[in-house]
Amino acid sequence: MATREGQKVIVIGAGIGGLAAALSLRASGAEVTVFERHGHPGGKIRTRASAAGPVDTGPTVLTLRRNFESLFSEIGARLEDHIDLVAEPLLARHFWPDGSQLDLFADRAASADAVGVFAGTKASQEFRLFCDRASLLLDTFEAPVMRARRMVPRDIAARTLAGGLPVLRAMAPMRSMDAALRSAFSDSRLAQLFGRYATYVGGAPQLSPAILLLIWAAEEGGVWRIRGGMASLAGALHRLAVANGIDVQLGTPIKRLECQQGRVSGVVTDDGIRHAATAVVFNGDPAALQRGLLGIAATGAVSRRAVSPRSHSACVWAFAATPLGAPLVHHNVFFGTDPATEFGPLARGALPQDPALYVCAQDRGAGAAPNGQERFEIIMNAPPVSDTGTGWDEEETLRCHDSTIRLLSERGLHFTPAPEPRAMTTPADFARLFPGSDGSLYGRSPHGMMASFLRPTARSNLPGLYLAGGGVHPGPGIPMALLSGRHAAAAIVSDRTSTS
Repeated sequence: MATREGQKVIVIGAGIGGLAAALSLRASGAEVTVFERHGHPGGKIRTRASAAGPVDTGPTVLTLRRNFESLFSEIGARLEDHIDLVAEPLLARHFWPDGSQLDLFADRAASADAVGVFAGTKASQEFRLFCDRASLLLDTFEAPVMRARRMVPRDIAARTLAGGLPVLRAMAPMRSMDAALRSAFSDSRLAQLFGRYATYVGGAPQLSPAILLLIWAAEEGGVWRIRGGMASLAGALHRLAVANGIDVQLGTPIKRLECQQGRVSGVVTDDGIRHAATAVVFNGDPAALQRGLLGIAATGAVSRRAVSPRSHSACVWAFAATPLGAPLVHHNVFFGTDPATEFGPLARGALPQDPALYVCAQDRGAGAAPNGQERFEIIMNAPPVSDTGTGWDEEETLRCHDSTIRLLSERGLHFTPAPEPRAMTTPADFARLFPGSDGSLYGRSPHGMMASFLRPTARSNLPGLYLAGGGVHPGPGIPMALLSGRHAAAAIVSDRTSTS
C-alpha cells in the first residue's frame, strides 16, 4: 500500500496496536510520530521488578504467530531475528479442588489421550468433536471477522451459508458458551475448563456467545513463550520503529485532540505544544474519547454503546518466590469447585468467592527446571471500578490478597516468601494506568450475541481519527491488538488514496 506524499500521522499510545499501526504506516511512506504517556512501550505489556528479575504483569502468552510474522514481513524483517520464541508443547496444566489434574497439549492426540485418562473414553471422544468444532469456527470466521477492518453481516452470513449446517451447528447461535459446553461435555470439569476462555476477552461463559469457542482453536494452534518475557516483544517493535525512522516519544501524554473544519488536525501534548497531523491513530481505551479525556471535540468519536458495558478487570500479582507443593509448568490454572461462585459475584460487581486462579511460572516451560527463587504472575478475575473511581480501597486490596494466598494454599501451592499486597496491581491501579478504562482490561464487555458488532472499528465517527487496541475490533489479546493497528493503517491509506 502507498500513501500520498506529505502525509504525517500521529499515533497516540505505544501499545502493540499503536506500534503495529506506526510500522505499517511507515512502510507505506508516511511520516509517523508516536506519543506514549508512560515511560516504556507496550501498553498493557508491563513488568515489575523482583529479586529474580523483571516479572510480566500483563499478557504472558503469544498465539496466532502468523499475525506477527506478517507484520514483520511487511517491514522487511523476520520475527525470529528480533525475539527469541520457544514453542510450548504443554499448553497448560489444570488443577481442581478434588485433586484431579489435566494437561492439554499443542498436539491434539496427546490432549485427547490425557482427557481419556482424566475423564474416560467418552470424554476423549467429546473432546475431539469439540476441537473439530472450534477449528471449524476459526477457519470459517478468521477472514471475515478478525482480518476484516470491520464486521460486515452479509459477509459473515455468506461464510456461514457456504459452510452449511456444520458451521451453523458449531456457531450455536443464540446460545452461550456455557450452554454449548454443557451440551458438548458430559464431565462438568471440561465444561468449566473451556468456559474459562470467555475470560480471555473479559467475559463470563454464561453470558458470552458460543462462537467464542474458537479461542481454544487459536491456542491449540500453538503457544510460544518469549525469552525475556512479553516485554521483549514490545521492545523489539519499539526498536524497529526507531530504526525505520519513526519518532517515538515516551513519557509524553496528550492533552487533547485538535480539529479544524470538523476534522482532526493534530494533537496538543501536556506541555502545550501543538503537533499537526493529517491523521491520528488513538491506541487507547475508546471510552477515554467518549468521556472527553482528549477534549470535547472527540466525545462523539465513538458511541456510548460501543464502550459500555465494561468487561472484567483483574487482580494481578507479580513477584519472586520459591514454590512448594503443586507440580507447576509454565501455564497453570487452579479451578474452584463451582464457576457460579466466581461469575455470580463478578456480575454483581463483587470479588469472586472461589475463583479460578491463573499462575504463570515464568521461568518454567519447555524443559526449564529453575533452582531457587522464580518469577510468578497470578491473575484473578475482578470487576472493574466505577467510572467515578469508587469501588476499591486498601481494605479490598488486603482482602483480595489474603483470600488468594489462602485459596492457593488450600489447593496445595505455597510460596516462600509469600507475595505481599504491594506486589498486586488492582482494578483501581489499572484505572489509573489506563485513563477512561474503569480498570477494565478488555474494553467493551463481550456479553450478548451482538457484542462483537458493537465494538468500535478502525474508522471513528470523527474524520481523521482512527482507532487501534484491544478495545477496538477485532477485540482483546495481543494478536488482535496487532491486527487492529494494521486495520487502522490500512484505513488511513485507503481514505487518503481515495481523496488524492
